Amino acid sequence: MMKKKKYDLLVIGLGPAGMAVTAMGVAMGLDVLVFEKNKLGGECLNVGCIPSKALLKAAASLHSAKNLAKFGIEAELNILQNNSMQVVRDKVAQISGKKIQKTFEKATIIKANASFVSPKEVQADGKTYTAKKIFIATGTTPMIPPIPGLADVPKLTNENVFDLDKYPQSLTILGGGAIGCELAQAFARMGSKVSIVHKDEHLLPLGDREAAELLEAKFISEGITVFNGVNITKVEQVAGKVVTHLEQGQVVSEQIMVAAGRKPSLEKLNLNNAKIKYDRCGITVNQHLRTNKSGIYAVGDCNGLNLFSHAAMHQGMLALMDAVSPFRLSFLQRKKYLVPWSVFTEPEVAQVGLDERQARERGLKFEVVRKEFADYGRLVADGAPSGFIKVLVSKSGKIYGVTVVGESASELIHEWIPIMQYGKKMHHILLMQHSFPTVSMISKMVAEQWMMGKMSGKFVRGLAKWLV
Repeated sequence: MMKKKKYDLLVIGLGPAGMAVTAMGVAMGLDVLVFEKNKLGGECLNVGCIPSKALLKAAASLHSAKNLAKFGIEAELNILQNNSMQVVRDKVAQISGKKIQKTFEKATIIKANASFVSPKEVQADGKTYTAKKIFIATGTTPMIPPIPGLADVPKLTNENVFDLDKYPQSLTILGGGAIGCELAQAFARMGSKVSIVHKDEHLLPLGDREAAELLEAKFISEGITVFNGVNITKVEQVAGKVVTHLEQGQVVSEQIMVAAGRKPSLEKLNLNNAKIKYDRCGITVNQHLRTNKSGIYAVGDCNGLNLFSHAAMHQGMLALMDAVSPFRLSFLQRKKYLVPWSVFTEPEVAQVGLDERQARERGLKFEVVRKEFADYGRLVADGAPSGFIKVLVSKSGKIYGVTVVGESASELIHEWIPIMQYGKKMHHILLMQHSFPTVSMISKMVAEQWMMGKMSGKFVRGLAKWLV
């Protein structure tokens, strides 16, 4: 009887987390077996962050062209209704084509769902497989809330919205998080009448309220209707339209999209066969991303820790490093890795660390240092004066959190991550020269504003006058 092959690594799911494990594994010369039923790249590449950015870019291009008058330019435009969504699909196909396939050509990839038969074996298509280390990276799927009637109406999610051949005349989006906001603005700019309906007090409920209010004002100026803090009582289809009933009033649209959260994709894994612990939020892991079963890791969205693609990639990297280290690299896991996030609307919103509400809830003593984009000539010249950078800082200059809303917010936030992660303070930003007039100069400007506040006290002013 032929002995069953034992791989070095077995990876279930080839989204961002699984890709990180696989790419690093094959680079190390390890024998890697991967199970992925759907397309390489998972949701992020195929039906998530990448196609949504392509659509946002198309919508932003149209919006900019329609508003060239603010730069003293006039132009005539025609939207090719059926072409822009095809461009999105073509870009995704280009990214997921030969280049990504070449990255994983040294791994053995089986296009099938895998499920556990024991803590040491998984099964797929009637065959069993084993490996020294197993990584679960199955991600999440859209959560459909238990709203009466919602299950019975045709609906869009991120999984099928990019298959549309034309933009709906009207669209109701359930959910005011990142997915809901990004696609709301994209569809509105492409000509759809869009309404956002959600139960939270403001858009982007995980983030800063003032940033959300600025974004909502922009949405309203572009014709998007926002219903904050409302409960939906029923959804039904009437005469070819979808009617969303609220406690007060209703919203009627051609189509409805659900962007109301995610749930871990665990159903097909048969985790009970391996006695792996999990709950409704995801697979339980420790600080090293290990499950309760030796040699099995859960990385990315399926563990429910941070539902971001970049966090998934980072977890995949750390878990593999832990798996191949004789010392388990515990020093790496003791480090507090900050998880930033960005929303790619216009204006962009980005955050790292705490917002004001979270800082107050923790009882922290802090001051808010804020710089308006309109105070910086470069951003005024660019026609992007709407926005601000807000830093929560202690008396000694320790930074608890940064929120940026406005032009290039998703890029600006990255300067603050190493400052916070490695224990640096506000004066380290102050003393770092920034090329002028880059957009990133706004970060130095807010640090200068903080220092000027420190120097405005009576004692410092008197000392300075005496010394001079």
